[in-house]
Amino acid sequence: METLLMALSTGLGLGLSPWAPGTVGTLLGLPLAWWLLGRTRRVQLGLTAALLVAAIPVCHQAATLLGFKDDGRIVLDEIVAFPVAVLGQAAARHPAALAGAYVIYRGFDITKPAPVSQAEALPGGIGIVLDDSVAAAMTWLVMAGGLALWRRRQTR
Repeated sequence: METLLMALSTGLGLGLSPWAPGTVGTLLGLPLAWWLLGRTRRVQLGLTAALLVAAIPVCHQAATLLGFKDDGRIVLDEIVAFPVAVLGQAAARHPAALAGAYVIYRGFDITKPAPVSQAEALPGGIGIVLDDSVAAAMTWLVMAGGLALWRRRQTR
């Protein structure tokens, strides 16, 4: 059971990368987000919410095993939160848009501006997953604005 827990929490080992484990681990969020974007908005929202809720105890248990509140090797939180960054934005299925969301999301997650750092301070697995969810929600706002401007420019 511990092996399965560690495999899930480390993103099938991507979180064990010696270089930027969160950035490397988040790569698994790209195909997940792309796949979800092909579903209805209701399904996107439901599956994303279910994955986020399911990740809370997994990340908490992994953190307990590893001895750190939010150990860098735990990347399941980044993986399941990334789809929030593009939720309901069909245009984000374009590789350039998805790549842009990835870069913006990683920027917010790495720099941890005020709402992200405040979410991270919450106890247990909730803080581990919520900080990435807040970073993804901030990315969603940037992406929604950027995609709206892009669509507006295309109609001119």
